[in-house]
Amino acid sequence: MAEKIREFFKTFLLIELLKGMAVTGRYLFARKITIQYPEEHTPQSARFRGLHALRRYPNGEERCIACKLCEAVCPALAITIESEERADGTRRTTRYDIDLNKCIFCGFCEESCPVDSIVETRILEYHGEKRSDLHYTKEMLLAVGDRYEAEIAKDRASDAQYR
Repeated sequence: MAEKIREFFKTFLLIELLKGMAVTGRYLFARKITIQYPEEHTPQSARFRGLHALRRYPNGEERCIACKLCEAVCPALAITIESEERADGTRRTTRYDIDLNKCIFCGFCEESCPVDSIVETRILEYHGEKRSDLHYTKEMLLAVGDRYEAEIAKDRASDAQYR
């Protein structure tokens, strides 16, 4: 009987509501942790892996030697490479495609590359309105590499201390 009376007063006095309001009141004046995204950015890990890029040598020649190690090691089968031999006897790619819809950003392609050609940059702000927009061709990857080469080189130099 005493339990029923206690339950009646809890319900009548809206104790649960007051407890909820107390929790709300506690957080009302606490420091806010929301990031205002386009203006503010969260700190990025030194090991962050973002948009892929193909690099060139300082003389302008592309680094990729078409060894196809990155294609072989890719667990998502997101990389497609076709190559041919040039007149001077070296091999270069004629097609280097990455389907970012399939890519799991594991970094295996970057680790397997013997000439440091394919890298994953710190770029996280890219998008596609259609699935085909996230299918990056060799020319698109080289353009990303050309545009961000200074940042990529700086990151590669700082990563060298961890290898």
